[in-house]
Amino acid sequence: MAKPERVGLIGVGLMGHGIGKNILSKGFALNVLANRNRGPVDDLVGKGAKELKSPRDIAANSDLVLTVVGNSTQLEDIVFREDGLLAGVHKGMVLADCTTAMPDSTLKIAKAIQAKGGRFVDTPMTRTPKEAEAGKLGLMTGGDPATLAEIRPVLDCFSDLIVHCGDVGAGHKVKLVNNMLSLGYGMVTAEALLAAKKGGIDLKALRDVVSGGGANSIMFQRLAAYAIENDNTQLRFAIANAAKDVRYFVHMCESLGAATPVAQAVHQAYAMANNSGLGEQYVPTMVDVLGKWNEKAK
Repeated sequence: MAKPERVGLIGVGLMGHGIGKNILSKGFALNVLANRNRGPVDDLVGKGAKELKSPRDIAANSDLVLTVVGNSTQLEDIVFREDGLLAGVHKGMVLADCTTAMPDSTLKIAKAIQAKGGRFVDTPMTRTPKEAEAGKLGLMTGGDPATLAEIRPVLDCFSDLIVHCGDVGAGHKVKLVNNMLSLGYGMVTAEALLAAKKGGIDLKALRDVVSGGGANSIMFQRLAAYAIENDNTQLRFAIANAAKDVRYFVHMCESLGAATPVAQAVHQAYAMANNSGLGEQYVPTMVDVLGKWNEKAK
């Protein structure tokens, strides 16, 4: 089984830059899509990547295409527009989507790619840009096991945990559940830290207590680092993306007939912050957002 020789990457941002850097470092030929955010693109081009002008060009010149974009709407545009990926699909090409996406959109895209002779797998990610740069992302995969095995040498360039979750779309379903858990923990932690601040509690003492008990979590530690040391580097994940991800989870559950009272509340908190113009801020700043809301409520 031959590994892909040419890899295409669409979405060279906080996560995509690290992915591309690690693919290049392992000797693969890399094509990247032109982007208005020139810094990451120029850096990868300087490391040997080739910049192409359209998704169609990326598909036509790649054996494997990785998409790392913000949402399903953006991905569908990249696939279906006139100069989109679908126009460049060739027999055997693989599209591996790393986006946090809606499973029904995933199935729609997969069907279209397969109709053109290509193959589709979903490979959404967990962890942060720090792990992307270090080549230590976690991947949840959905699709044909043989196809995933074929592209595994590329996936191994930027991940150290790969879990096969089932058929096409299964990876994206697991990703939405995973993000609901982590972002739900995030909102609970933000509320708890705000209450501690308003109550005059020593936050370092609180962190010591939580760190030694069952309430501890990676998300708690990341938000506590922001509340105590003003360290906002441990979770570079935008509030706008948090609102989107939990919304996708709620929509998925609606299609399954599953009630989501907690997820609805979590989504509303992130959505309100996003709608207030704070969407580009990182999730740990929800401690400050909640504080401002409480001040206005007096």
